[in-house]
Amino acid sequence: MKQDEIQKIILKLVPTFLKAGEESIDLFNKKLKINTKDDNTPVTNGDLAVNEMIIEKLKTISPNIEIVSEENIGDVETKERKDLWLIDPIDGTNSYINGGDEYTLNAGLVINKKAVAGIIYAPKKNRLFFSYGTNNAYEIKNNKKIKIDCQKLNDKTIALSNSSSPSDKIMRILDNYKVVKFKSMRSSLKFCLIANGEFDLYAANPRAKEWDIAAGHAIAENAGAIVSTHDNEPIRYGKSDFSNPSLLVRKKDLQC
Repeated sequence: MKQDEIQKIILKLVPTFLKAGEESIDLFNKKLKINTKDDNTPVTNGDLAVNEMIIEKLKTISPNIEIVSEENIGDVETKERKDLWLIDPIDGTNSYINGGDEYTLNAGLVINKKAVAGIIYAPKKNRLFFSYGTNNAYEIKNNKKIKIDCQKLNDKTIALSNSSSPSDKIMRILDNYKVVKFKSMRSSLKFCLIANGEFDLYAANPRAKEWDIAAGHAIAENAGAIVSTHDNEPIRYGKSDFSNPSLLVRKKDLQC
């Protein structure tokens, strides 16, 4: 798929994400219906409504690309894939349920096992990020498309973590990069804040699934960040179990 085709698809998704974000807030305000999935994680009617809105739009604008969502994974055939959409309708469901503002809506496009484009929206923060190719990463501000990059803004290295108490291995990575402090954040907004130069690094042990990181991977990498495993190996998508390896997202000019 050519970059101009990807660009058109991503731009057509933006209004859908804005509308789906509004829907997630409306459903929260009306009191969420919460159930427990087979893996013992919560799912709400907000997750399902956003999921349906995103999938219906993708079926219209990219009908030939398979869609894999966290919320329909039980219907997905177990096999390797090269090209697919990876959807996490609400990343950070616990934040969403508890009235937090860090939860995000996510869609990542994978072509030939690489994350090439993505869109992430944090509706309660009114922050929407998207990308569709190298040096093409953006945030919507005041209804305008603003180009972003992950150039380091200060001398001190500040990291993000998915835990307030990172493991010893993660702390060693933070120490290697001379991180002076870190902030805990659970959702994929982490990738966007690094892409926008607000933070410098995010490291995680193998966890979660491909739909949790594909959109953020594309946005960060297209903004100039380096995204790899802890061993500097590339991250590939479309595995039969959708498992993630270790993850290291950092600014290109960050030295350890």
